[in-house]
Amino acid sequence: MKKKKICFVVSSPYTALAFLQNHIKELATFYDVYLVANLENESTDIFWKLPLKGIKNIAIPREISLLKDFKALMTLKSYFKEIQFDVVYTVTPKAGLLGVFAARLANVNKRIHIFTGQVWHTKTGVIKKILMLIDRFIVWNATHILVDGESQRQFLIQHSIVRETNSFVLGKGSISGVDTNRFVPSRIVKREVREELGIQQNEVVFMFLGRMNEDKGIYELAVTFNRLQKKYSNVRLLLVGGDEENMTSVIKEKVKNIGAVIFYGFTQEPERLLQACDVFCLPSYREGFGSSVIEASLLGKPVICSNTYGLKETIIENKTGLRHKVADADSLFFQMEKLVNDKELRKELGKGGRTHVLENFSAELITDKWLEFYKQKI
Repeated sequence: MKKKKICFVVSSPYTALAFLQNHIKELATFYDVYLVANLENESTDIFWKLPLKGIKNIAIPREISLLKDFKALMTLKSYFKEIQFDVVYTVTPKAGLLGVFAARLANVNKRIHIFTGQVWHTKTGVIKKILMLIDRFIVWNATHILVDGESQRQFLIQHSIVRETNSFVLGKGSISGVDTNRFVPSRIVKREVREELGIQQNEVVFMFLGRMNEDKGIYELAVTFNRLQKKYSNVRLLLVGGDEENMTSVIKEKVKNIGAVIFYGFTQEPERLLQACDVFCLPSYREGFGSSVIEASLLGKPVICSNTYGLKETIIENKTGLRHKVADADSLFFQMEKLVNDKELRKELGKGGRTHVLENFSAELITDKWLEFYKQKI
């Protein structure tokens, strides 16, 4: 029997590598799986582990550019018509805008988009209205809408982006879950990484992992850590991720003892770097789900995160982590200080977090939900 064809559309190839690997491997057993990504600065060799039937380089720009966007739209439409896909599945706003619309123009029967966060949540004025209209346009052109968390889905319903009847969350949420064979707690690895980074074993390390920009709450984290470091000499801050908005200079300005801060940069081994910390921090203004939170929790790390809507599923208050008010440095300081002084609470929250993730967010569990969804809908 001839296999049906699925095409994943992403802007950045690293979206596929970070979130879609397990799904692609499992889906390839039953379907012919293709991938479209912006590969202008990358080789298709980065996907050598994935059983893809085809890889197409289409320049989908991250920022709005009418000429480039139109060119990408027409190229997508032509490619979809050529291969005659049964399903087109899009991830991230720009890929969704162009991919779902092109799929509709090409008469693809099943057009699926997954919402993983809303850029417009922290915007104001005309820009916010335009970005919200784009999300509504994606929904209008799609046949199925997935959301990677229930609290995010309810947020989208409240803002009239989706409806109760046309949106779904698979399992408890998360786009891909966490690989339980990859994120395994290890005292040996923790000791090794801390030694490599020059961290003393008795120091309490707070860690941020993600794209360093204003919306991630980096400003509040810097201000809070500076205050914390003045009071406690045994605290360190480990920052892992690319600097998108020159946040490094902001941190250097706000943290007087900058030697207590480690700027690591981007890593392809989050499972190793996370071992080094004692507490994971995500003081984000907005978040779709918070994959880094469940990665840290699986490694037995207590979590401090903001109470923004998208993080509601990722931690259980006082059982796996602690929450603080969005953009509130005093609230963040209170929670960070609490975990500096209470080692037993750190252990208790970390243990609870690992159990929570194993029960709800394993990659195997989420991928099974994806397979079930596709078998029902295709």
